[in-house]
Parts: sequence; C-alpha cells; structure tokens
Amino acid sequence: MKSLSSTGFAIFGAALVAISFGLARFAFGLFVPPIRDELALTPDVIGIIGALPLISFLLATVIAPFTADHLGARNAAMLSGLFGVGGLALISQAGDALMLGAGVFACGICTGLMMPALTAAMQAMVKRSLHGRVSSVMNAGTSIGVIVAVPTVLFLVGAWRFAYLSFAVLAGLGVIAAWLFLPSVSRITPANAAPPPPLGELPWSRLVRLSLFAYVMGFVSSAYWIFAPDLVVTLGGLPAGATGWLWLAVGIAGLGGAVVADLADRNNPPITHSLMLMMLSASLALLAASPAQTVLAAFSALVFGLAYMSLTGLYLMTGIRLLPGRLSMGPVLPFMAVSLGQATGSPVVGGLVNGFGYADAFAMFAALGILAAILSPLYPGHIEHGAAEEAEEDAGLQAAYDHQLQNDQGEPLPEPVEDASEKPVVSS
Repeated sequence: MKSLSSTGFAIFGAALVAISFGLARFAFGLFVPPIRDELALTPDVIGIIGALPLISFLLATVIAPFTADHLGARNAAMLSGLFGVGGLALISQAGDALMLGAGVFACGICTGLMMPALTAAMQAMVKRSLHGRVSSVMNAGTSIGVIVAVPTVLFLVGAWRFAYLSFAVLAGLGVIAAWLFLPSVSRITPANAAPPPPLGELPWSRLVRLSLFAYVMGFVSSAYWIFAPDLVVTLGGLPAGATGWLWLAVGIAGLGGAVVADLADRNNPPITHSLMLMMLSASLALLAASPAQTVLAAFSALVFGLAYMSLTGLYLMTGIRLLPGRLSMGPVLPFMAVSLGQATGSPVVGGLVNGFGYADAFAMFAALGILAAILSPLYPGHIEHGAAEEAEEDAGLQAAYDHQLQNDQGEPLPEPVEDASEKPVVSS
C-alpha cells in the first residue's frame, strides 16, 4: 500500500465519492431525456427505474459496515468499485428497461458500499483531530462527480452510451487506485474507548425525528434528481444539451453545502433546517414555473444544490452526535432515511407526472417540503456535552467526530500518543 497524507487521503476519498455518488448515482437524471427517447420509456417507468439504485443503496448500506469490518477498507472499496464498473457498463449497453434497471441497481450497491469503506480507511489512516475536515472534503466529491458528468451532455448530446462507458472506465481506475492506496485493515478502535451505550439508552425520540425529516427531504428531492432535466426538455422545450447547465449549477452550489451545514450546527440546527428545506422546495416550484427560462432554471439548480448538500451535511452531523461510539451507524442512519425517501418518492412523482403533468407534480412535492419546513422546530438540536459556555466549541463536524469516541466519563477521547502503551487496536 502506498502511503497518503491526510490531505492526499481527503482528495483521494473525494475522487472515489465523485465516481460512486456523483457518476454512478446522481448523474442518471441528467441522461433521462435521451435514454427515455431511445428506449421509449414512460415517466412512470423512469420513476421505477430511478428508485432501483436507491433501494439497492439501502440494501448495501445495511451490510456495508460489516463488509468494511470483515473485508477491510481496501477490499470493501474495491468491491464497491467493481459493482460500479459492472453497473455503468450495463447502462451503456442497455437495450430495454430491464437491462437499464439492472445497471442502475448495481450502481446503487456501489454507492452504498463506498462511504463506509472510506470511513474505515479514514479511521486507520487519519488523525482523529482531522476527521471533520477530511470528511467534509470527501463529501464534496458528490458535487464534483455531478460536475464531471456535465461536459458529456454539453458536448456529446445524445451520446449517453459513450458517456456511461467512459464512467465505467473511470470506475475501473478507481478500483485500481483503491488497491494501491487504501489499507487492508478494518477500522481502528482505541483500546481505552468506552463501549457504546446500550440500545435502551439511545435517544430514540431524537433518532426517529431525524429519520423522519431525512426521509421527507429525500422524498421531496427525488423529483429534482430524477425528473428536473426531463421537465425542462418536455415542458420548457429546451434542447437536451441545455440540461447540463442544470447539473453544473447543482454541483457548484453543492460544494458550499459542507460549509453551510457546519455553520448551521454551530448556530441553530432546527432553524437552519427549516430555511434549507424551504429553499429546496422553492427550487422545485421555480423550475416548474419557468422551465423555458434557462437562467431561472439554472438559478433553481443553484438553490437546490446548496440546500440539498447543506441538509445532507446537517443530517450527517446530527446522526454522528446522536450515536456516540457507533462508528458504523452514526454517519449511515440519516443517509439510509434520505435514500428510502428518494426510493419511494421517485415512482410517486413518476405516477403524478403521468396523471397531472410535470408542473402540478413538482408543485405537490414543493408543498410537502414547505409543510415539513414548518415542522422543523421539532428537528433534534444539540445534545449538551458540557457547560453552556463550551457550546460553540462543541459544534461543527469535527466536534461531532470528537464525541464519537469517549472515555468512561463521557468526555472526548484524547488523541493517542504514538509511544504510549495504549495504542489503537484493530477491531474484529
């Protein structure tokens, strides 16, 4: 294995996330118009196919922590990449809905396995004091992957098969890179860390509220991820190549999501959650109202990208805070809820488009998002770890990671000294 610095690992992790999340999962909506035309697919069929990678993501996420623990970070990441190669290659050769569905299903497995594998590698390779910063950079990989997909639409209109074949090649390079740069060990748990609290002592009320809000956000956002490009082509009459500007705007704005989420956690999470969810809903309504206006459509994509990435970052921090000592489940639980919402929302919006049209379907989803935003005071805020004057120090993504590993007094575990007898041990 070749050694990576913390900065190098962050950039490398962002590249793998760009492939597994940005290209294998979220780029699909960008290619819906040409795929729909060539394969003669109806909106409800597209909605069902759009739900498949989310369902497989959920299934993969359930077993991903165990996969990373038992196979090690390197093998788990390579397995994820192989599913990505196979899925992207299948999509590039799809001749009907069945083959297309099989390809996107495999891509969902790729997405579900990747982040736990990278988290396991981060535990082994990066100092705990840098986990927040490294995680923020890796999470930005989703936006980077979405941006990378844009030129294929802008300059290769209609060449979606070639685009997906190119993505498969990139995923193959990712597999080779994972073999070269990631450790074969499982995640590392310090021997002096306190065991996680029993299931009965977990803040179940807060966890349920977090999951419900994440589910609703995923449900509402599914309309944009799957059908926004098709809306501006079908309802707005824009050329298929113009949809690339939508995803470029989503990706660029999404890069700021990590910063907004961190600021939200340092201030008032429920209020910020309400604002971001209101913005996400407004982006749907704006796109449905002005699909023929390229500038307004691109602006709606900017709003959507910032709101979506901010919300997922906020959910990530809340999940980590609510599940101290559970390195596998803290970052995973909210993303499972988001994906479940997207998996159920995708076929629903497809059915509504068939029955009522794009504008009304998007308006209905926007209304649901606004309703959830009004209920955001119920969003779980901080669990106090210390005195009120320490609240600002206990906020942000790094603080959330600091409290993941605690000592017997419930305080953050200090960084181990290299020559001390209490060295981290590899957990089985």
